[in-house]
Amino acid sequence: MSINEKFSSIRKGLLEFLVLKIISADHVYAADILKELNATEFTTQEGTLYPLLSKLRREELVDYEWKESEAGPPRKYYKLTAKGREQLRETLEYWQKIISTVKSLGQK
Repeated sequence: MSINEKFSSIRKGLLEFLVLKIISADHVYAADILKELNATEFTTQEGTLYPLLSKLRREELVDYEWKESEAGPPRKYYKLTAKGREQLRETLEYWQKIISTVKSLGQK
């Protein structure tokens, strides 16, 4: 079993957090989210991202607006809602606790 296979459930679990983090930086187009993820070990397909974005919208963590595009039809640009910013803040705090725990375990 490869390291990627071994940690696939962790990577899958972190995807929502990472997408919120990417969206928090600016209004982003789905292709930009994919590009940023695909430059990391969190490579993602459209078939995974779009359902996740729909879920985040249903949970009122993200919203979108249509913007005209010079390259064709209007595009959906995603942004965090106030609820999404709070969720991201809480997740970042929890992530820091996890990092601290991992670093401290096995230390004597």
